[in-house]
Amino acid sequence: MGPLTGTFFAFLIFLAASGFKIDREYQRGVIFRLGRINGVRGPGLYWILPVIDQKAQIDIRTKTVNVEPQETVTADSVTIKVNAVLYYRILDPSKAINKVENYEFAVYQTALTTLRNVVGQNILDDVLQNRDKINTKVQEIVDEITEPWGIVIERVDMKDVEIPLAMQRAMAKEAEAIREKRARIIKAAAEQEASIKLSEASKAIMQNPAALELRRLQMLTEIGAENNTTTLIMMPSDFMNLARNLSDSIQKQE
Repeated sequence: MGPLTGTFFAFLIFLAASGFKIDREYQRGVIFRLGRINGVRGPGLYWILPVIDQKAQIDIRTKTVNVEPQETVTADSVTIKVNAVLYYRILDPSKAINKVENYEFAVYQTALTTLRNVVGQNILDDVLQNRDKINTKVQEIVDEITEPWGIVIERVDMKDVEIPLAMQRAMAKEAEAIREKRARIIKAAAEQEASIKLSEASKAIMQNPAALELRRLQMLTEIGAENNTTTLIMMPSDFMNLARNLSDSIQKQE
């Protein structure tokens, strides 16, 4: 065997060895044979035809897309800025390579426009209070668009909502007015309940006048228990009437 033959065999061995590929558990290799799709390989060790086959490697782990703040107008004509985080994963590496030129850029742009459109269909109160509903709506729309690309949208989370300063002040005044209204309603309900109790107590006293005298004695006890310099003594009305009658009779005798 001459030197030329040995070199040729060494080249063939090197060429054959170059066809061995290794993909990790979260990677897949999309194989093109002479420009045509020939399947998806991996994970692990596999072999492709050198020169004839070409490999495009795809990461199938969940990816995170940070959607930059978008300025949009809500359904009640309030200009706000919103941003979100989108999580997606490739289910079919072959479609992700062949159906769209750049799936990462396509997913980002789809999420961007969908978020702006969905927020614009809701009033400001819904955007602030029903974020879960908006998140679900954005996820459904983006997932429907990306499904032909072999991509599934796992989750969409709207992070921040930036409201104009003037609107923040108006909302603060509205919240304060609502709290004041609630406080007045509670106070009015308490006064109404107290008036009902007082009315019931007055009826009971009218039916039993002795109850009024007992209440007066109780008031004297309460007053005496405090550190007061002046004590007010309340006499029963029957004693006062008796004293007045006695005084009138003495004056007549004189």
